[in-house]
Amino acid sequence: MVNTGLENVMFMAGGGHHSLAITNTGKIYSWGKNESGELGLGDDMKRNTPTLVLCSCGDNSEGQLGLGDDVMRSRPTIIPIENVQQIACSSFHSFSLVYDGSSYYAWGRTKNGIWTSPTKLDDQPVSFASASAMILKSPITFGLTPKTYLFGSHNSICYKSIIRLFDNPDNYDFEFIVGKNRILACKCYLKIVSQYFNRMFSGDWSENNLVTINAYDYDTYYAYLRMLHNGFIKIDKQNLTKFIDLANCYCDQRLIGYCKTFIRYDLNEQTISTYLPVIIKYELNDVHDKLIQITIDQVFPKLTDIFLEDDKNSVVKFLQWFCNQQ
Repeated sequence: MVNTGLENVMFMAGGGHHSLAITNTGKIYSWGKNESGELGLGDDMKRNTPTLVLCSCGDNSEGQLGLGDDVMRSRPTIIPIENVQQIACSSFHSFSLVYDGSSYYAWGRTKNGIWTSPTKLDDQPVSFASASAMILKSPITFGLTPKTYLFGSHNSICYKSIIRLFDNPDNYDFEFIVGKNRILACKCYLKIVSQYFNRMFSGDWSENNLVTINAYDYDTYYAYLRMLHNGFIKIDKQNLTKFIDLANCYCDQRLIGYCKTFIRYDLNEQTISTYLPVIIKYELNDVHDKLIQITIDQVFPKLTDIFLEDDKNSVVKFLQWFCNQQ
């Protein structure tokens, strides 16, 4: 057995002398021999490690596709850059940024002109935000693309059968009414996979075949019920609070774990004000170590700078508050 280093692989395929893999976020990786361009990377060079197949398409009047010209592409075309780990582009600017694990690259319209091919940024930026400061007149924080994480796993053999129990007009015995929409389900399956539904269908609802959901909107409830059937759920900043509230109400430890993981991924100096109320309200103690580390590394140094720049009265007031707390 060889560890490829890839995570969350959903499917793999092996050719005569090459392999392909696709992750649960839709990324395609290829490696092996490449004499006939079978790796889909735009050349015939072999790769010994999985390489992300990165493509672009659309308007290219300012070189924003990174293909070395300004010709529009109506079909996805390989971008000549390897080992990409992250990519970001702006809804309001004609440029893109990628990170390969050690360096940042940019292409499109920049303050230094139009770059039609990926260009390495030499000053070693530490984030997409600092990289944008190098190529734009007014840097932007990211922000550029919203973070959405796909969580979950399933047994692929069972998946195709179980998903047929969800919202299937040919196979259901219970309806959830959410707003003006309805979601079809099977009591027996929900009782098996959820403690909450097991109690629900064993009580006053045991003889009912319909219930109205008022506490959650349709998209949130649909995504949750679908997770119970296929094992996957997409979490972002907009739906996080709704999911974590539902998870606490329904005592769903799996969904609570996914929400905690999302917060840990996205928690930093810029987002701490967003997530701190959630961490406190839902007593997410597992996130405290990350919160403490960010406070020590990023928040405290800025407080010190503020004190040094401000007058001495601020320091005195802080010391008075500190002594009162003791």
